[in-house]
Amino acid sequence: MSGRSRLAVCGVLATLGAACAMLPLVERTVWILQAALLLCVQTAVGVAARRVPLARWLTVTAQALVVLLLLTLVFARERAVGGILPGPDTFEEFGRLLRQGVDDVGRYAIPAPATTAIRLLLIGGVLLVGLVVDALAVTFRGAAPAGLPLLALYSVGAGLSKGSADWLWFLMAAAGYLLLLLAEGRDRLARWGRVFGGGAAGAPPGVAAGLAAGGGPALAPVRTGRRIGALALGLALALPVALPSIGGGLLAARGAGEGPGSDGGTISAVNPLVSLQNSLNQPENRELLRYRTSAPSVQDLYLRIVALDRFDGASWRASERRITDVPDPLPTPAGLTTGVRTARIGVSVAASDGYGQNYLPLPYPAERVRVPGQWRYEPEGRALVGDHGQTTRGVRYQVAGLLVEPTAAQLAAAPAPPEQLLREYTRVPPAMPKVVAETARKVTAGAADSYQQAVKLQDWFAASGGFRYDTEVRSGSGPDAIARFLEEKQGFCVHFSFAMAAMARTLGIPARVAVGFTPGTPQPDGTVSVGTKDAHAWPELYFEGAGWTRFEPTPSRGTPPEYTVAQTPSAPDPGVPAPEPGRSRAPQPAPSADGGCPPELKKVDGCGGVVRLEAGESSGGTSPLTLAVVIVAALAALLLPALPHLWRRRERARRLDGRAGPRPLAAWRELTDSAWDYGIPPDDSLTPRMAAARIVRDARLAGPHAEAVGRLATAVEQTLYAPSPPPAGATADADVEAARAGLRASAGRRARVRAVVAPRSAVRVVWACAGFWAGVRSAARARLRRLIPRSRPFP
Repeated sequence: MSGRSRLAVCGVLATLGAACAMLPLVERTVWILQAALLLCVQTAVGVAARRVPLARWLTVTAQALVVLLLLTLVFARERAVGGILPGPDTFEEFGRLLRQGVDDVGRYAIPAPATTAIRLLLIGGVLLVGLVVDALAVTFRGAAPAGLPLLALYSVGAGLSKGSADWLWFLMAAAGYLLLLLAEGRDRLARWGRVFGGGAAGAPPGVAAGLAAGGGPALAPVRTGRRIGALALGLALALPVALPSIGGGLLAARGAGEGPGSDGGTISAVNPLVSLQNSLNQPENRELLRYRTSAPSVQDLYLRIVALDRFDGASWRASERRITDVPDPLPTPAGLTTGVRTARIGVSVAASDGYGQNYLPLPYPAERVRVPGQWRYEPEGRALVGDHGQTTRGVRYQVAGLLVEPTAAQLAAAPAPPEQLLREYTRVPPAMPKVVAETARKVTAGAADSYQQAVKLQDWFAASGGFRYDTEVRSGSGPDAIARFLEEKQGFCVHFSFAMAAMARTLGIPARVAVGFTPGTPQPDGTVSVGTKDAHAWPELYFEGAGWTRFEPTPSRGTPPEYTVAQTPSAPDPGVPAPEPGRSRAPQPAPSADGGCPPELKKVDGCGGVVRLEAGESSGGTSPLTLAVVIVAALAALLLPALPHLWRRRERARRLDGRAGPRPLAAWRELTDSAWDYGIPPDDSLTPRMAAARIVRDARLAGPHAEAVGRLATAVEQTLYAPSPPPAGATADADVEAARAGLRASAGRRARVRAVVAPRSAVRVVWACAGFWAGVRSAARARLRRLIPRSRPFP
């Protein structure tokens, strides 16, 4: 093995040694094997390029292109041209994954689940550092400066993790760097070491002359190595201190249980201010979940995710709490007694594949939950949290819950809460500005009880206080954030809920903040759609007899509860039984004779069988052997560049000769694919008329070409919606050819070449193969389920 090859191998070992500092950040460590395999391929390309030999910049460029191809194969095959070549869609997918990765880093606590986005950040970072190390140490013959990117990689992992084995990762990173230095040799180290020793100018006269002539020894390698080591050690110790640690995001959770049977572990969540604001400011209301319910009305059906109960004067956060196995049924809600009217409801929820976080949205209070996967229960907030990387992504579940309907009289007559609860949930920090408590007393002046104080606070924020709802307000922080909000009087749900809960605590009312979703938008099919713009926060105040009770201070958002809209009572209603002090017993669900399925779930077609997760993203990643097979197959595909063009011609002929279904529909599909080939991707959310207008506008079509597109859209609408569709034949084919001629004439030379050589619509082959494979796997799973009996989760 040549000297440069040995140096390249040492560079790989040094990079992997530094990358080991990232291992504590995620739950599964398969990503390090993927990174090692891809790093070896990248390094092998560099070795081959240097043996050709190529120019230095060409060597680095070749390695960078290989890195891009490798990342495309692993993370964006579906969006690549021909399944391997990166195109505009590929870079768009990378951008989406990088943004999602940044969000995931802020959402999950350490160790985070190895989502696709997080794995892209980890593997991409390792490959980038490996490329820089190989370029510096081997291509440009400067091993010592290569320690800086290695130091950066180690420092990120050490600064973000909080493990007790950081010293082990430091030793591995340091050992890799020392191997790299030793492989380069004494002369190279000595020449770089003069930067630290002052070079020839700082040496004794005899040594300086020898250095100038190039024939004498440089500074002692041992002394120079000590100086390099001292600098590297100082930076390695200082950088982690300066880097922030990952504590979690809006819905971060940490489960310490060892499995479904363990009863330990803790859970924590952090300030949701920025995450909620980002959701509300999304340009599109992307659907996160959809549900069906037996409730007669959904206006009070808020889906609650987590309760924030710790207030430090600057923000609200969730306390660290013990988590247990999910009980069946769930315990009685705290403070709820039989004197308060309740209505049992059933809710069947389906989360979208793009919505993944580790808290399960539930109506409050839930009594029973049927959900697949690994979930744990936090009793104080009555929340379900995913264990071992479990998220809501694609999960379908059923909930039996209660609609608690207290009256104003019952809340006004509520006895004092238990002393321990009162002490915990009325705690405010001494550093909180006095204006918060003073404003609370001023707004609630004249109130006869805690209930009237709560209603006055809600009405002041929502109606009479002059507040304005604005999601563009800067997310404030610090001890003066609430005081500044009370002065500026503009913000969004987080500001209103935080401020009202804090002011309620200053009045001696137990309060916390709930985070989740408003009821959503009813759909024609009877379901309710919940999207990103339904993200919400609201205060919960405790009243003995009713338990934790929702209030709605945010103007123009949500629905004020009925018990806060009615006339404030001056005295308790004698016809309503008052809650008994010291009792905390809600009605328990009666046992059913059909294996434990509550009747409220039957109303929404729940309990029809064990709910199973849909086929989705694997958090463990692809195995190295599978990845190697994919790489070999992709390299073979590079030799067959004509396949996309041939498939496209065959598909066009099949559509236009009537073998692909009704002639207008097949012609329309050919038109949209042709437009896609010229850079106008299809949008299934548009009507044919709108899609035709978009193609004409983006392709700048005019005259007969635009008219042909319009005729095709009209023919499609008639075929789909007319009582008796008119016959269509050669006219549709001629319109397609006229439209394609217009697209070709309006496109540039590069776009025309790409449309022929690498048509974008050829990605449908990949989609078809993926769908076929998914069907095969689904059929295999169904056959296994018939062969292997499975027990029901509920008795």
